[in-house]
Amino acid sequence: MAAKKAAANKPMTKTDILSSLAESTGLTKKEIGGVLEELGALIGSNLGKRGPGVFNVPGLMKVKVVRKPATKARKGINPFTKEETMFKAKPARNVVKIQPLKALKDMV
Repeated sequence: MAAKKAAANKPMTKTDILSSLAESTGLTKKEIGGVLEELGALIGSNLGKRGPGVFNVPGLMKVKVVRKPATKARKGINPFTKEETMFKAKPARNVVKIQPLKALKDMV
């Protein structure tokens, strides 16, 4: 019993998740693994260039892509040494944001 309590303090591994879902649903680990792979592919296609850029996992979270614009190189001052430094320019990029939904917030 002490071993299970210690294991609860660590995050679940993929194997732990597959085993837990297989026990609770009655499906095999291979079937659960296939479902998780398809879920990942579905999220990727929705967040990709041709997708809508948003994917909802009902009751848990909303995953969306936010387009960050390019930034120019700029001068800044190091607050510790009062020395002028140059911040490099950054290209435009896509950033994935995950927003928890109410049901997930209520679980915690």
